[in-house]
Amino acid sequence: MDKGFKLKQNNTDIRTEVVAGTTTFLTMAYIVVVNPAILSSVGIPFEQVFMATVIAAIVGTLIMGIFANYPIAIAPGMGLNAYFASIVATQGLSYQVVFGTVFLAGILFIILSLTKLRETLIGAIPPSLKYGITSGIGLFIAFVGLRNSGIVVANPETIVGLGDLHDPMIVLTLVGLLITLILFVMKIKGALFIGMLATAIIAYFTGQLTVTGVLSAPPAPVFFDMDIGGVFSNGLYTVVFAFLLVTLFDTTGTMIGVAEQAGFMKDGKMPRAKQALLADATATTVGSMFGTSPSTAYIESTSGVAAGGRTGLTSIVVAILFALSIFFTPIISVIAGLPAITSPVLIIVGCFMMEGLAKVNWKAFDEAFPAFAVILTMPFTSSIATGIAIGFITYPILKLVSGKGKEVHWILYVFGVIFLIQMAFFPTH
Repeated sequence: MDKGFKLKQNNTDIRTEVVAGTTTFLTMAYIVVVNPAILSSVGIPFEQVFMATVIAAIVGTLIMGIFANYPIAIAPGMGLNAYFASIVATQGLSYQVVFGTVFLAGILFIILSLTKLRETLIGAIPPSLKYGITSGIGLFIAFVGLRNSGIVVANPETIVGLGDLHDPMIVLTLVGLLITLILFVMKIKGALFIGMLATAIIAYFTGQLTVTGVLSAPPAPVFFDMDIGGVFSNGLYTVVFAFLLVTLFDTTGTMIGVAEQAGFMKDGKMPRAKQALLADATATTVGSMFGTSPSTAYIESTSGVAAGGRTGLTSIVVAILFALSIFFTPIISVIAGLPAITSPVLIIVGCFMMEGLAKVNWKAFDEAFPAFAVILTMPFTSSIATGIAIGFITYPILKLVSGKGKEVHWILYVFGVIFLIQMAFFPTH
């Protein structure tokens, strides 16, 4: 085991790696509850999403651990699941068609990961747009949390308004949010998971949660429940690109962040980056085959690194714990069905995703406005793809008229024109 994972070379041991893997799992275990909760809200069978979530996490995390030897966990990404649900809900499409877009995005991601196109694409897109996209998604999923819990409701006069704060669901949500925030401030490991557990216990004693069972045989996975032909007949190319782009940025940024914390970066580059990115791309493709939204590397992996995790053995432990979770379907499905338990997670994760805003040069208007436009558009249109399109259109235009057109990579001009034509003649809404 030491030879395979190079434990001594990385100054670690089996016990440390097991503790690190357990720590990472606890900090991201909320995804096996939240992801099925979000996707089942648009008609996808809960048990199908639950199994697909676990399968994607196991596949991606095992590849990361065995082939890349990094303590980085993979699972269906937050934000991408909310975007998936919004596509199904707002465009009148079947979820099978949208799974087709995820599958195609995953295949493209695998191809990009095997070539230098990935590096070219990442390098071509300016930091301000990358930060804007991440932050816009953060606002988007926080809004989903507020809406699901009833804190924000539809209002014919102001579009949205404040819900009834005396509603038991809203009260429980606010209590759960406060508990989780306190746990975070106290630097308690697994704060999101523990916060959900505490909220569920309160809900049980207040009669808002009824538990009929804890353990059961795993649900049977559903394979290839998708409609790839529908992607082409509905012209969902922008959706495919949005899934691809966001997963690409999210994964790359997260992997670099974890690698820097663990001391893996060498001369600004990440060794075995190709194997690491293939883990994410494969998880996205496999996940779509079983019924879940795109997968990404989890920033929660930093908690395992902080606990001493330095090799792929940490990832193996995470994958094993995900596998064990399939026996707890009854309790997980009940918890996921109560918005007050899952909404605080969405709101807090949304906050995490705003960090990049500090890195946007707000004094340079041609950098600031495209980022602002992306951030503004995503939550107000309930579309990540539209936000990306607006950013890709406005950025090159502002650079051109300000005399800085040569600073913009040609790829950005190409996508800017494509998005402009798409929005003008083939709108997705």
